[in-house]
Amino acid sequence: MILSDPTPAEVRGTASPPAGLAEDVARILADVASGGDDALERLTVEFDGVEPEALRVPVREIDDALALLPADVLAGLRTAIANVDRVAEAQLHEPVGIDLPEGQRVEISEFPVRRAGAYVPGGRSPYPSTVVMCAVAARVAGVEDIAVCAPPGPQGHAHPVILAACALCGVSEVYRVGGAQAIAALAFGTETVKAVDVIVGPGSPWVQEAKRQVAGTHVGIDSVAGPSELVVVLSEGADLELARLDLRAQAEHGEDSLVVAIAADRRLLDPLEGDRAVLVQSPDPVGLADALAPEHLQLMGAEAEGQADRITRAGCLFVGRDAATAFGDYVAGSNHVLPTGGAARYASALGPATFRRRMSRVTLGDGAAQALARAGGPLARAEGFPLHAESMERR
Repeated sequence: MILSDPTPAEVRGTASPPAGLAEDVARILADVASGGDDALERLTVEFDGVEPEALRVPVREIDDALALLPADVLAGLRTAIANVDRVAEAQLHEPVGIDLPEGQRVEISEFPVRRAGAYVPGGRSPYPSTVVMCAVAARVAGVEDIAVCAPPGPQGHAHPVILAACALCGVSEVYRVGGAQAIAALAFGTETVKAVDVIVGPGSPWVQEAKRQVAGTHVGIDSVAGPSELVVVLSEGADLELARLDLRAQAEHGEDSLVVAIAADRRLLDPLEGDRAVLVQSPDPVGLADALAPEHLQLMGAEAEGQADRITRAGCLFVGRDAATAFGDYVAGSNHVLPTGGAARYASALGPATFRRRMSRVTLGDGAAQALARAGGPLARAEGFPLHAESMERR
């Protein structure tokens, strides 16, 4: 079926969260907040079906995991780390200062948070690439302590490929715990898990709902990520077999993934029927794609380069025949932890800025207080704060 000129909301008419999700997650968070390690161990048995021998993975086990990796996987991780590191380094900013007319100086400095937690999914399979995306960005940002939580495998152990990625990224604090209970442990802390300042990373609806519930009051988060998304805009000359492959590849993330192909010419969509993708005919494919603000957006065909400048709202934009989203998921250097659900309208990819906070420093030179008080005093009184006015004017 091909949708004809739909609205963004109609295209996004996808799966809703499981019933009772918020209530279930609230129960888990409260359980861990009050029960600590005992609750974590009990919930791991309940949800993962295994009893971990210890919540924290010994450092030696993390280091030993490197020897268990096939050489090509190890080489791939090293390439991913190097590229993500270089792109992350380019995002750091120097402190800035400005001298203002009344005689004051305002300086803006950035400081890293002290502890960050990364959630690494491991339900269907381990995600070492997520370790790379989260840990490298945090390390480049200057974070002192990075903790990784990943669900235990069938035998109660953390997966060696996740441990090896942690070793390569310099992470020595890894916990065998997953789901909403892992988010609770990172947010509240337990006897074993020390609370963090920021939690990042993708995960199940339970993980994301847990991040939403602890955000702001207990900890900072990167975003509340929904199912994975890919929108492919096709123009004349697009390689439709590669487009089909890219759409099917993104659908590997799960049945709730949103995969969409948009074209002005129906003939570019007809060969894609039968796949899971939502096929959309639109008189303005680029405009619709930008309005959707998807996690991943690919432009394919003769018009791809010319269309790129029109896109301002996407988690990550891939331009041209060879720029497959899969490269961004692993080794291109861009970060694969991206805003979903249309959040690319206001949110950005995970990067060093996620782990850094800005602080202003204000210094008043001779005469600045009197000049500023003449402007600030009347404003404070207009707002009903006479003591604010006096505080300025007494200088």
